[in-house]
Amino acid sequence: MPDLRPWSGPDAPSVLAAFSAPEMARQADEPVNSLDAASRWIARREEEHAADTAYAFAVVDADDTPLGNVSVGAVNLTHATGWVSYWTVPSARGRGVATWGCAALASWAFGELGLFRLELGHRVNNSASCRVAHGAGFAVEGVQRQKLAYDGARYDVELHARLASDPV
Repeated sequence: MPDLRPWSGPDAPSVLAAFSAPEMARQADEPVNSLDAASRWIARREEEHAADTAYAFAVVDADDTPLGNVSVGAVNLTHATGWVSYWTVPSARGRGVATWGCAALASWAFGELGLFRLELGHRVNNSASCRVAHGAGFAVEGVQRQKLAYDGARYDVELHARLASDPV
C-alpha cells in the first residue's frame, strides 16, 4: 500500500530519475537535469509548504521509494480552494498510484487544511490522467478551450473538481 510523505533532501536522486522521462519536462518550473536541480525542486516544495501556498508529497511504496508526486497548489484559504497536480515515475504508471495519491491528498486537504473545493485539469487527449481524476472522485465540470500550448500546438483542458461534501 502506498503512503504520502513530504519530499526531503535525500530524495534528490529519485526526483532526478523521475524527471529524466521526456514527458516530465512539462511538470517542472525549471529543468530538472542534475542533482543540484533536483535539490532545488525539493527546496521549492519545502518553501511553498512553509509559505502555506502549496503542499507537495511523495507517493512512496513500502520501501519508502518515491513512485510519484501529488500536490495541492494555488491554495486560497479565503475561498478554501486548491489546484491538484500529480505525476508518477514510468514504472508506477497503470498501477493506481496516482489515483490513490490524489484521493489521499484530497482527504488530507479537506481534513488538515480545511479546504472545500479542489480542482484539477488535464489535456483532453490524456485519457490516463482522466482515469486518475475520476478514480480519485473528481467530477468533470467542463472544457477549457485551447488553454495549454506545447510545441506550437494548443490543447483543450478538461476541468474536474471534488468538493469536501462529495461522497467518498
